[in-house]
Amino acid sequence: MLEKHIVLNDADPAVFYGVNNTNLQLLKALYPKLRIVARGNVIRIMGDEDETARFEQAVLKLEHYCSEFNSLKEEVIVDIVNGQDPGGEKSSDVILFGVTGRPIMPRSVNQKRLVTDYSTHDMLFAIGPAGSGKTYTAIALAVRALKNKEVKRIVLCRPAVEAGEKLGFLPGDMREKIDPFLQPLYDALQDMIPTAKLKEYMDLNIIQIAPLAFMRGRTLNDAVVILDEAQNTTPQQIKMFLTRMGWNTRMIVTGDLTQIDLPPTQTSGLVQALDILEGVEGLSVIRMTRKDIVRHKLVTRIVDAYDRYEQTHKETRITKKDNNEQSVDKN
Repeated sequence: MLEKHIVLNDADPAVFYGVNNTNLQLLKALYPKLRIVARGNVIRIMGDEDETARFEQAVLKLEHYCSEFNSLKEEVIVDIVNGQDPGGEKSSDVILFGVTGRPIMPRSVNQKRLVTDYSTHDMLFAIGPAGSGKTYTAIALAVRALKNKEVKRIVLCRPAVEAGEKLGFLPGDMREKIDPFLQPLYDALQDMIPTAKLKEYMDLNIIQIAPLAFMRGRTLNDAVVILDEAQNTTPQQIKMFLTRMGWNTRMIVTGDLTQIDLPPTQTSGLVQALDILEGVEGLSVIRMTRKDIVRHKLVTRIVDAYDRYEQTHKETRITKKDNNEQSVDKN
């Protein structure tokens, strides 16, 4: 009698075994000659050598399917065990599948361009209004690269700029103050990676989320590195970030030029970088518009209303300035 251990490295055990271990019980029924015991991500099997080999081959295929689609249904298990195609072919537009099995794909022209340019450029700038999906799409590309073993880690960061509120008055230590600020990045990851697997990745520093200041002095190899809210960087900060790039690394910079929270006298590093780096080989700039907004339709209307307000007040300020200058000239 042969005993063997199979380790589930890629699939989330909770998804693989199913609710109340229904998938595991089905596997036991399909392989009655084997004794199968599961603990955590390790499956222990005992039995005939040929039967054990067939079970191991089936489990590897099931794990790959489970990792790819973030789901594992009983009919899929039966099909794979019987050597049949389980279906579930991935559309060319799908980036990856979320934790509920929902396909995550680009939903606008510029989101598609971001996905396309990712495969041909090492550095991308995705600039656009709130709700245009720039950060979500960037994180989906990073998670796909990690799952496909194209990179060894994901690094996500944001500049710690206070948007009208003082972080110093928040309770807790530095991590407790900063974590809520980074929550949008956690939210996106939780949509794409099962909870247990995400915790494992973060415990092992395979996925790192940190304020931009923590990037100083690092060289980032074999990684997808995303800088979110880049409009709130200073010129020195964004230069520091862009020069962290190492071998086999892709960088994605996202930002909204209409939501700069820096003091009025401070130049936005993103604005300056776009001027300086325009036309640099290997770099792509995707400028998203209101047409790319994929949140609630009301978000588009809100963005439009603010644009009209800003335009009206800009024209008013220019008119007042001209009138003042004319008054000075007459005097």
